[in-house]
Amino acid sequence: MLASTSKYRKALLERLGLAFEMAAPRVDERALHGEGPADTALRLSALKAQAVDRMFPDALIIGSDQVAAMGRERFGKPGDHISAVRQLRALSGNAVDFHTAVTVLDARARKADSRVVPCRVVFRTLDDRRIEAYLRREQPYDCSASAKAEGLGIALIERIMTDDPSSLVGLPLIALCEMLERAGLPAV
Repeated sequence: MLASTSKYRKALLERLGLAFEMAAPRVDERALHGEGPADTALRLSALKAQAVDRMFPDALIIGSDQVAAMGRERFGKPGDHISAVRQLRALSGNAVDFHTAVTVLDARARKADSRVVPCRVVFRTLDDRRIEAYLRREQPYDCSASAKAEGLGIALIERIMTDDPSSLVGLPLIALCEMLERAGLPAV
């Protein structure tokens, strides 16, 4: 089970060729007071898996969450054009840390395995013309920090530093394969 409605996470998980279903985890995704970005992502990935656990008590459940941050400022899904412009102006020429967490919950055994995979992205210096052109073509309003790196957003990026490139898109597949293998479901 994939505890998500994200088309991006669905596409990533499909790469592994495993049969799965999706279910919407209904959880409050707000950060707790004083909680760091990586801690928020880790807590929410586990909460999402647990929320689906109630509906599918015999399943192997994958929960994931991503928090993008630059210093103390967090960058969620912009939701609209104006917010995306604001985000990209703030990110222009700066490094942003994407904390992507994944949890594999064996509902039957009541056992969970969680991990955070960091990814640092350095954005190019972006002028308003480039930002507008990108937003018109890509419309990444459902992507953390307006960064749709699997699409045209890659043109906005100067450098990506991570051990797991799929973590930037929202589901760290290298880590997930290791976790699934430990849970008895190897991808190959």
